[in-house]
Amino acid sequence: MGSAQIRKELAGMEKEKLLALVMEMYKNDKGTKAYLDFFVTPDVDGLYKRCHDKILHAFYPKRGYTFRLMEGKKALSEFKKYSDNSELLVDLMLWYAECGVKYTLDYGDIYMSFYDSVSGVFAKALELAKKEGFHLALEPRAKKIVAKTNGIGWGFHDDLEAAYYRVYRM
Repeated sequence: MGSAQIRKELAGMEKEKLLALVMEMYKNDKGTKAYLDFFVTPDVDGLYKRCHDKILHAFYPKRGYTFRLMEGKKALSEFKKYSDNSELLVDLMLWYAECGVKYTLDYGDIYMSFYDSVSGVFAKALELAKKEGFHLALEPRAKKIVAKTNGIGWGFHDDLEAAYYRVYRM
């Protein structure tokens, strides 16, 4: 079933039945509940802080040393899902990259997919910032991230540097 068919079905429903359906979804689905709660009382600052903390926790959990990149990426997706604030999203993406770089500096060489994840998020952050027109304000921060990776293997520094130069030297 596609969105056109759903739209047609919902458009034909009486207001009370539609409201009952939404309330049933609210009660039975955590994702719908979270979405509607945010829709009714949006708290972008609270969402930002929660996602920021989740990213930090993904790299530096309270227990153990095992990072969870998927948890960090979920936090980015969560922010993107609820907010259209591209400046805060880019800030979170750069925070993800900063945490990845710090983790590498703290614990030594990681593996290729780790570096691919961090450099991919970094590149997307810079591309989004350029598209939205606020990339120049982020140049010192981006340059600092790249500089901290000098000497790290697996092409990590090269990937970050290439992403930086695509945005700032063209």
